[in-house]
Amino acid sequence: MGLIERFLGSYSDNFLLALVLWPFASAAFTLPILAYLYHRDGRLRFVSVASTYLTVLYVLGLGCFTLYPLPSGDEGPGITYGVPWQLNPLAPIGDFMREGISVIPQIAFNVVFFVPLGFIAARLFRWGFWKTLAAGLFTSFVIEVAQGTGLFGIYPYAYRTADVNDLMYNTAGAALGWWAAALLGRILPPGALADEDEVTHEPGFIRRCVAFWLDTTLVGIVASTVAGALTLLANNVPGLAWLSTLFEEGRLALWISAIAFVLVEGVLPWFHEGSTPGGGFVRMSCETRERAGARRVVFYAVRLAVLAAAFVYFPFAWPVLGLFYLVACRMPYDFL
Repeated sequence: MGLIERFLGSYSDNFLLALVLWPFASAAFTLPILAYLYHRDGRLRFVSVASTYLTVLYVLGLGCFTLYPLPSGDEGPGITYGVPWQLNPLAPIGDFMREGISVIPQIAFNVVFFVPLGFIAARLFRWGFWKTLAAGLFTSFVIEVAQGTGLFGIYPYAYRTADVNDLMYNTAGAALGWWAAALLGRILPPGALADEDEVTHEPGFIRRCVAFWLDTTLVGIVASTVAGALTLLANNVPGLAWLSTLFEEGRLALWISAIAFVLVEGVLPWFHEGSTPGGGFVRMSCETRERAGARRVVFYAVRLAVLAAAFVYFPFAWPVLGLFYLVACRMPYDFL
């Protein structure tokens, strides 16, 4: 027991680092996680959200346990010399003959550490066995290469051992995790998926926020791409040199963003039953009820104005809209 305690104690700092980074990583991945869950299930389940956030912690732990601590100082492995690769698949036999059972915790750790990966792949992402096995092998391979190349060349020498046997141990762990999820599935099956074609016309506030985030991300990509292309033309086509003046003043970039915003939030949903690109991904329509003629025109005009204000005054507008939705259970334009 003392051997195991000493072994786990050597990794306490790594786990602490993963816990410290977890809230920041979770905050960064919140909207993508919610977008994925809405897209896959058509609704938001607490168990799915909790599982996904634990997955973020696991991924952080995977990186911290395998790559941390990083080299520091003026000498030592990674700085002035490297750690050689271990490419002999029979090396564990020699290690066991020399060191006895003290090598078992390290082997067991490499297996157990990848069990959650296999479980997550099977339970959360619902992957098959061979896909999960490939994911485990690929993830392990990337980690070993990172260890054996000084974190892909960031450090001049390798500061940890890249071990070919770890590929086998890690992949076996992923397989065990998949089988564990399969056994659990017989007792507690994963929730049934929603109809792929189901689109809600009564979206909640969080789903609206996720859809808007996806839409504004698309607007940013389109605006950046168009602005970049026009910049190249302005710099290389003599007849379009006047565009450079507009770019310097920021007017052209602003107009491109405004046009892309109207296209994504106004034109596309008009012709797709109220679904913006982001709304379509999370299976929602902004049209909470049927509107026709002038009433539909006014609805889209007011909606564009509200969302534009929310985009421009982002840090302050969304709490106000959230409070309004909490009281009225609708967005302002839904009353039209």
